[in-house]
Amino acid sequence: MMTTIAIDKQLTQWTIDQRRHFHKHPELSGQEHETSAYVKKQLEELGIPVLPGFSEPNVVALFKGTEGKKTIALRADMDALPIQEEGDNPYTSTVPGVMHACGHDGHTATLLGAAKWMTEHPDQIKHDIVLIFQSSEEESPSGAQQLVKDGVLEGVDAIYGIHYMSNVPKGKIGFAEGYAMASCNDFDITIEGNGGHGGNPHETVDPIYIATHLIQSFQSIISRNLNPMHPGVISFGKMEAGHSYNIVPDKVHLKGTIRALTFEGADMMHQKTVTLTEKISDSFGAKGHYQFIEGTPPLYNHPESCKKAKALIETSFGADAFMELEPVMGAEDFSYYLKEKEGLFINVGMQGEKSRYPHHHPKFDLDEDVLETGLELVVRLAVSE
Repeated sequence: MMTTIAIDKQLTQWTIDQRRHFHKHPELSGQEHETSAYVKKQLEELGIPVLPGFSEPNVVALFKGTEGKKTIALRADMDALPIQEEGDNPYTSTVPGVMHACGHDGHTATLLGAAKWMTEHPDQIKHDIVLIFQSSEEESPSGAQQLVKDGVLEGVDAIYGIHYMSNVPKGKIGFAEGYAMASCNDFDITIEGNGGHGGNPHETVDPIYIATHLIQSFQSIISRNLNPMHPGVISFGKMEAGHSYNIVPDKVHLKGTIRALTFEGADMMHQKTVTLTEKISDSFGAKGHYQFIEGTPPLYNHPESCKKAKALIETSFGADAFMELEPVMGAEDFSYYLKEKEGLFINVGMQGEKSRYPHHHPKFDLDEDVLETGLELVVRLAVSE
């Protein structure tokens, strides 16, 4: 592993300027066409070729190393969120109702900064480096899933991504080994019964009553079917039924989410929710229609990559820089890459006065002081053996 990497102030400021540009001009998931064009322009000016054949507005480029014995992929997400920004910064969003409230502007700028460093130090880059500027991390369909289908990981030996985190202390870099983030899949259920007057319930097949059984039964999946050592969550977020206080409706509409920290748990929970919807509805004389809305699989940080990265962090940033993190039930579509290839998703801490608001908050802001750390980390991942 190289130990002579230095990120100069000029490159750091260039990266900050890129981040501010992206923050001022945010675009929603799947709509990052101006962002994509800007990224392509910067790569062209750096002399890094953009690879053809990948779904737009994703951008994939290749930096050829001096040896090319390995291929390392580095990923940044580009999309913003449908949130009205609150605040008064020189780089505040110029797009009404849209802002970078999750730090993706920082991720994109950091990967561009790392690409610039590579062009300035080409003799230090032995591996071929695939630079992935990904669309649509925040919404389905997932940009990562599409890029995997497009073949972005063909020939790749390992893939890395970083995320600036407002709930990780500034100065700390960390991750959870193994299963680190949950799957996130949604469901849309319709129970068709037979409506009627509330005073004559015996003449109805009450879908509201059936829905209460379904809601209760789904929790038995967590308590009686899921391995208690494997976390999982099933939550109902929406229920629609009826229009009057004394009329039993014909239908009930339910929406919810399934989250699991293992591939096995996610698959089992999916199958059980389908079965319970159909069987319970049928037992009451109703019909249960279940629609599964695929989200993201669990994010699995590969142990060997974790071992190497921890050593790299402690050697490069100090013995106390690494922070072992707990798994979380949040989701991240970087999981699609790690399902196919060795690699790791790393959190860079920035918790403090500048980044005191949580992600997806209208006052969220990225602490630009940590961009230098992110830059060095990404570069070191690119050049590490």
